[in-house]
Amino acid sequence: MPNIKSAKKRVLVNAKKAEQNKIIRSTVRTEIKKVDALIKNNQLEEAKAALNTAFSIIDSACAKNIIHANNAANKKAKLAKKVAAMKAEEVVAPVVEEAPVVEEVVAEEPAKKTTTRKPRAKKADAEKAE
Repeated sequence: MPNIKSAKKRVLVNAKKAEQNKIIRSTVRTEIKKVDALIKNNQLEEAKAALNTAFSIIDSACAKNIIHANNAANKKAKLAKKVAAMKAEEVVAPVVEEAPVVEEVVAEEPAKKTTTRKPRAKKADAEKAE
């Protein structure tokens, strides 16, 4: 424990700020999970709305230096990519038709050919033989 008054205050202030930062990081993770859940349930419109909210919260955390700018950009890019993939699936899904199932005949593999080799003679055995 620090002895100097200013150092004692620093410990208290740092603990308080750590708690605040923890809350904001948790909020960021929660928003990301909400968007992921909406994507999983195929709710495109709700996912778009939640995506905007998540972007706002991520940007806010980045502006407060709680998460790094590159980290924020990566999080936003991943979420946007998931929502874009969901849009693409909705557009493509009605057009794609199921192909008839064709059963394949699997032929048995031929037995592997085994070769017999003569064991190599060791140097010691070769010298004794001479």
